[in-house]
Amino acid sequence: MRRFFVVLMLLAGVVVGVVGFSASDVDEVSNEPLPTLPATTSEPPPTSSPPPVLTAPIVLATTTTTTTTTPPFSGWVDPLSIGQPWGDTVSGVLTFRGSPTRRWHGEGPVPQDPERAWRFPADRAMCSTSSVFGVDEQWCGMGWTGQPAIFERREVTWLVFGAYDAKVHFLNAETGERLLPDFVTGDIIKGSVTVDPDGFPLVYTGSRDNYLRVLGIDGSEAVELWRLHAYDVSPTKWNNDWDSAPLVIDDYLFAGGENSRFHIIKLNRGYDTEGRVTVDPELLWDFAGWDDQLISAVGSNVSIEMSPLILGDVLYFANSGGLVQGWDISGLKDGVEPQRVFRFWAGDDVDASIVPDDEGFLYVGVEYERSTNRSKEVGQIIKLDPRKPEDPVVWSVHDRPYVNSGVWATPAIYEDLVIVPTDQGLVHGIDRATGEIRWSLDLPGPTWSSPTIVDGVMVMGDCSGRVRAFDVSDTSRKPPELWQVATGACVESSVTVWKGSVYSGSRDGFLYAWRDLVLADEPG
Repeated sequence: MRRFFVVLMLLAGVVVGVVGFSASDVDEVSNEPLPTLPATTSEPPPTSSPPPVLTAPIVLATTTTTTTTTPPFSGWVDPLSIGQPWGDTVSGVLTFRGSPTRRWHGEGPVPQDPERAWRFPADRAMCSTSSVFGVDEQWCGMGWTGQPAIFERREVTWLVFGAYDAKVHFLNAETGERLLPDFVTGDIIKGSVTVDPDGFPLVYTGSRDNYLRVLGIDGSEAVELWRLHAYDVSPTKWNNDWDSAPLVIDDYLFAGGENSRFHIIKLNRGYDTEGRVTVDPELLWDFAGWDDQLISAVGSNVSIEMSPLILGDVLYFANSGGLVQGWDISGLKDGVEPQRVFRFWAGDDVDASIVPDDEGFLYVGVEYERSTNRSKEVGQIIKLDPRKPEDPVVWSVHDRPYVNSGVWATPAIYEDLVIVPTDQGLVHGIDRATGEIRWSLDLPGPTWSSPTIVDGVMVMGDCSGRVRAFDVSDTSRKPPELWQVATGACVESSVTVWKGSVYSGSRDGFLYAWRDLVLADEPG
């Protein structure tokens, strides 16, 4: 029986990450407990202590018995929802990793001997040209994170995703046929879309064309209802993409941007007199994801690419400068400005989303690009305890065989393991309690595809162009491979598993559906 733990997030202050460490460069895979890291003397930002994310039990006394009950959770995201679907209004995987805690992977069964059911598009690949530092390049298919959203609406299962052809696609997940015409943006889409969890026919998506958009999908075509330009706010740093998959909770939109700022928007969703969905968004707060100390340490590349999570009343995200942070949003609905209550500097780029376990610990994957002393000190796979902001590191694993290595994929938690792919192609199964590497898989890298685990089966892509399934049900052993299916190029995007089907994009220009029975027709 699953054990649930009371997660106490009483964070009274902010620990300031250390900028200058002197350490030998151990460029190999290792795990070790870390010493206490001293804080610098710079002045921390003002903080407030968030309330516990679980309220205390109420004891009800009678003349004969005593009953202990836990009242309904009154904050933003109940920690007991970890590993559960995102509410009960819309069935599906509605955002990257499925829920506000990034811990809902999908619904089985997982196919046992899958074959290709369909490929989209049937003929011409999804490709377009995008500029990288002034040089035009052709981009095809779907990349990191690129997890398709799937949901059930009016007895039809929808599959919605953005792609490198600069379009948002709306498909019938069973057949691969278009349900709506493609929505065209001005540049490629790298991240994962979010579907409204409250049943409003809305899709939230970013693009490299500088805009975060809200799309209405209740008509014959998708309609842009609102958009926010990355430079509508200031000051900004680095870039103008929107790779992060937003969250929508109680009519509030939470979104990080590569402009290096975090944005909280009141959507004011509703319907007009003709029954069409409407929004009237208000940008309530946007705040910098950096501080002066971080800029001094790493420069201006501090964009927010990972997808945020909310646990209790704390919003967590990290940035390309390696700053992991938690913000108290308990007073948001009452007009109280969010306050930073947790700060940890990992030393290098954190694009992988943070994942929590049901004890309140956080797992962080870190890239190794800058060769900073700090990244050599704290490692590339880190377990943090945010309840101990002055000394949060529980354990770490060092995995940096070369510059531009480390972790891009978001870790996955299964039972007593945290499973983490690395750039070089190793997939580590790590004991969550000790940080010991229990087993490793060696796949063709780079492995940026985040593992999807449903019913004890882990499904992920690799850069040989294959999507593979492994049996991880026995966490004490190296998982055997169950099956593999092939695409035509590297699979960077994360797969979606839903009721007998597996969906995944590939850099070959196509999105694939696999299941145990193959449909005869290819979509157009």
